[in-house]
Amino acid sequence: MEMQNPDTGIKTQTQRVMITNIPHAVAGNDIFQWILQRLQITNEEALHLGDLFVKYGYIYPLQEPKNLTLRTDGSLYRFQTPYFWPAQNWPADDTDYAIYLAKKNIKRKGILEEYEKEHYNMLNKKINYKWDFVIMQAKEQYKAGKERKKADRYALDCQERAYWLVNRTPPGMLDVLEYGIDRVTDPSEDKVNQVRKLVKYSEQFLSNDPILSGCLPSNPWITDDPDFWDLNAKLVEIPTRMRVERWAFNFSELIRDPKGRQNFQLFLKKEFSGENLSFWEACEDLKYGDQSKVKEKAEEIYKLFLAPGARRWINIDGTTMGITVKGLKHPHRYVLDAAQTHIYMLMKKDSYGRYLKSPVYKEMLAKAVVPQETVKKSSNFPFGRRHLRSSPSPIILRQQEEEAKAKEAAATVDITQVMSKLDRRTTPRLPSPSSSHLHRPQQAAPQPYGPAPHTACPSPISMALESSELQQEDGCEVLVVLLHLFFVSQHSFFQIKMDIPLESQICPIGSEGEDGQQRTHKDFAKEVICPWESPTEQGRAG
Repeated sequence: MEMQNPDTGIKTQTQRVMITNIPHAVAGNDIFQWILQRLQITNEEALHLGDLFVKYGYIYPLQEPKNLTLRTDGSLYRFQTPYFWPAQNWPADDTDYAIYLAKKNIKRKGILEEYEKEHYNMLNKKINYKWDFVIMQAKEQYKAGKERKKADRYALDCQERAYWLVNRTPPGMLDVLEYGIDRVTDPSEDKVNQVRKLVKYSEQFLSNDPILSGCLPSNPWITDDPDFWDLNAKLVEIPTRMRVERWAFNFSELIRDPKGRQNFQLFLKKEFSGENLSFWEACEDLKYGDQSKVKEKAEEIYKLFLAPGARRWINIDGTTMGITVKGLKHPHRYVLDAAQTHIYMLMKKDSYGRYLKSPVYKEMLAKAVVPQETVKKSSNFPFGRRHLRSSPSPIILRQQEEEAKAKEAAATVDITQVMSKLDRRTTPRLPSPSSSHLHRPQQAAPQPYGPAPHTACPSPISMALESSELQQEDGCEVLVVLLHLFFVSQHSFFQIKMDIPLESQICPIGSEGEDGQQRTHKDFAKEVICPWESPTEQGRAG
């Protein structure tokens, strides 16, 4: 900028080029002398620095545009406008270059140089989808240029030509913007923006960083408390508030969380678009699942989501559908990438914003758990061996869940009530003087068919078939409980006691004195013990 200072800079003049007067033109010799005197350097250094100014486009020649060198004579040069300086760090876009070539083609009526024709045809194929926009912009700029003054129009054309000679170098010229192997690192990228993005990301995820902010309720590896894993399970019923808040950071955080996808699917079903997320999950399973079943999975996905009249048909554009159907002829794990990307962007741009404002997300956020920090208990002897608890096996947890469900489904039986009822049945009732008028005469109990069971171990069937008079006295609940106990727990109702002496064998009623002489020898037999009877080693029960 100091070179263009009217007082201390290089002297400019209005120079007539062909039939046009060009303002602010400078001679090459004046540029060389100014650098030499201002910087106090040698002639070779001043000439080299002037060449760099021209090669990088800060100064451009008027008579020989392609000769990007500084000539120390009366050759005319002009200063490039700051908008086209390489220091602006804005990329030379293909669309802008296509507009420049199209405008030049209109102005010269198709007369372009050979390398420009090649670039024009190549860009026509590369950005054909927006070529109409390119032609429209070129015509508008050409019409706007005609309304300018002749000198301004000529100066603007020279500036554009000098810019594209540097950024789209013709064959045979040195491309000063190529940096060899360093060009893949894009040295013109703004590093300040990278730092800002990194700081913003760190501030956003600070509360979710277990190293910087800690983890709640506690670190299970330090406190030996597995609550952290239980609260952050993949499909926990009520997630933590920190986890739900993370879904609002970006769409990728939501869709990578299984619980987040489950909640998002609930919202999509209310909007009648649940097939979008189901299709995305099916594509993920095809990509990362069992590769021996790729063909079967691809056919199933096509029939369910892509075929005409499919049960869960997804709405994608015709071009993407054509690419996908063509690729399904030879299926592989990435065959549905185009359709998956289309659906992903549709959910990200359309459904994700409404989900964050929906009652589904707000309700989940309201009932989310905020765990309290667990304080680690201090030990008086820190060098002692700590008792470590192993985490429960998933198989054991599954068995416990099944047992709990079975207990809830089955009716509960209080065995103490059953024993009290049986004691009342087996104990004889003696009439009291005060209630002699209420005593009924004893009736003979009906004899069941077959051998009578022992009184110490009454059969549930015999108890159920006794007279209704006693049922009226004790109620029907004993009968109901015993019938339930007999039919539900029939396999474990009796216990078999092995190897007991015959002296302690329990005999039927009325046969106690008949077999007294036959028990002299010590034989062994089996004894049937009722569930409510405590087995004894010797002697008869009861």
